[in-house]
Parts: sequence; structure tokens; C-alpha cells
Amino acid sequence: MDKFKISTERFTLNRRGMLQGMTGLASAAFAATSIAAKPGGLDAATGSNIAATSKLPADIHVRKLPNGEGVLPLIGLGTFFTFDQIPGANRNHLKQVVKNYWDGGARVIDTSPLYGTAQHTVGSILSELNITDQAFISDKVWATGEFFADDSHAERSLEQSQARLWREKIDLMHCHSLTADISIIPLLNAWKREGRIRYIGASHNDNAYHPILGTWMQRGAVDFVQLNYSIFNRNAEKQLLPLALEKGIAVHVNMPLEKARLHKLVEGRAVPDFAKDFAPDNWSQFFLKWVIAHPAVSCAIPSTSNPVHALENISALKGPLPDQAMRQKMLAYMESIPGFSDLGKMPQYPGKNYAGVIARAQAKQRARGQV
Repeated sequence: MDKFKISTERFTLNRRGMLQGMTGLASAAFAATSIAAKPGGLDAATGSNIAATSKLPADIHVRKLPNGEGVLPLIGLGTFFTFDQIPGANRNHLKQVVKNYWDGGARVIDTSPLYGTAQHTVGSILSELNITDQAFISDKVWATGEFFADDSHAERSLEQSQARLWREKIDLMHCHSLTADISIIPLLNAWKREGRIRYIGASHNDNAYHPILGTWMQRGAVDFVQLNYSIFNRNAEKQLLPLALEKGIAVHVNMPLEKARLHKLVEGRAVPDFAKDFAPDNWSQFFLKWVIAHPAVSCAIPSTSNPVHALENISALKGPLPDQAMRQKMLAYMESIPGFSDLGKMPQYPGKNYAGVIARAQAKQRARGQV
């Protein structure tokens, strides 16, 4: 357990030492950026508990799980905001979103207790589609305890997730936004030893916390990290993605579409001709393939509540991926579009309205002058 005794005094990663030799590794990885799934499904000999039952479409892009324990497709489903519904609201469109993702090859479904009613929605839909045990559930715990070293809140959070998702064993459990990480990540390690979770993760969606994610990665304390990365926000390339390659840590990417802002920026534009070989149909392919082509990325998890957009997102699992030279060309094209450099100033989810319990609580806070 010594490697989990993390000082509250954070250290800064030595970028020069970390990146030494990584250029050759990244070049080699780009040359063989993914492996194709076998027709009919995964090889049961991989050791993955989803291998025997989760049939994958042929010719989709997959990457190996940590320690070679099977493979997972490079596109999964996020549920922040989009799967949060007022209790009793119609969820048929979300069931179709899940089905479209699943039929297209997605197996990772990412959720959290903080996402309003998303866990309830996910658990219900997976049960209705009879794929509860086949999905790779990525969940999170956000807990502090009543006092230092009190893990009762985290234990209740796990039990609550198990009940809502109807899963005794969670595939991947993240320390959500690094909340109480010094206590929670060692606890996740205990849960893994006890067989309650398969993998340990740490997540954040803010560049400012990348050094802390790097701390845990450097110490070998996590199997996965979830981080923000997109053609607009490339900060993860400086330290975390090279470190993930070096350490064999899987990377799940949140905000690959910048919460709909990338699509808003290119609204009314056609995908450029030079990209038609790998993104012939829609901008989702363009943006998502740019992300998943990076050799360190294990899965991008775009979220949507629109079944048509789900089809567009999952289409990025098939067809050629851009190489490094093409990714640079794609970036240069986006940088030529007016407003790209100021994308971060654009309101999130432009033109969208998610009427869930989170939005209701936020409206109440605004009315009371809390925000």
C-alpha cells in the first residue's frame, strides 16, 4: 500500500524526463492506431468478462484494455446532462440512443451519481434491452465522509450505484473530479481487491487538474484516467497522453465535441474535401476520429439525447482513421475558421435544453441569487 500514500504536497511532473523516447513510441503507435474486432465478437480467451456475450460488429476500431484483458471499442456513450430527466418523463428517445450506440458497436457507458437521474435511466434501459451484463459500465464516486478517513459516504455511493445500475460488480470506478482523491483512490484499490470493481480510475474535465491526474498516473495507482481532450483543447498532449502510453494506462476522453460547441462553430459548413476519405458523412466523424486516432486514447465518450446524433457519433467507429500528418491538417483547417480560438468562451450546449433535475436545481439557485 506504500504507493498509495500520496502526500498532500503535489509534485510537478518532469516533462522532459517523461517525454524522453516518446516521439518514437507515438510514431509507431500512429502507424497501427487500432485493431479490428473479429467478426462475431471478442475472443473469450482475452479474459474480459464481456468477451463471451458482447458480440461486436466487424471492422470497428477497438483497443486493448489494461494488461491485455480484452478489447473495447473506441467510441462509448456519455450521459452527463443528456440522460438526466425529470422523474416520470418519457425516456423512449434515450432508449433509442443507447440502442443506436450499441448496435453500432459501443460498449462503454459512462455515468455518475452526480448526473441527476442518469444512473436510473441507464440501469433501466440496459435492463430493457437485456444488455446489463454485457455493457462496460464506467461509474464514479464523489464522496468526502464525515471526517478524515471516513469512507462511509463512498460505501453508500457504491451501493447506490449497484442498485441503480443493477450491477453487483462495476467495471470501472473513477474518483470523480479527484474529490477526496487521497482517501478515495486507495479505497478503490481495496474494492478492486475485494472484487467489487474491475478497474480503478480518476477523472476530471479541467486542464488545471491535469497535473494531479498525472501524479496518480506516475505512481501507478490507476488503471484508467478520464480527461478532457478535443481538437480544440489539446492540453492533455503535453503530459498526460504520453504518460498514459508510457505507463500502459487507458484513457477515456470526455468533452471530445466540446459540449456541442464544435458542431455549432461549423454549422452550415460541409466537411472539407480532404477529409472525405475518413469523414464522408458528418462532422462527428471528423471531430471524433481526430480524437480516437491518438494512440493513447482508449475510448471517446460523446453524449447526446438525439438518436440521429447517436448514429452520427457511432459512425466514427468504422472507416479509416487519420494519421498524424492528417490530424495536423485537420487542426490547421479548424484554426482557419473564424471563432475557433475563442471556442472556450462560447456557451456550452448552444441551442440545447436538457430539462432534468440538475437544470431544475440550477434554475432554483439562480432564482435565489446563489449563482
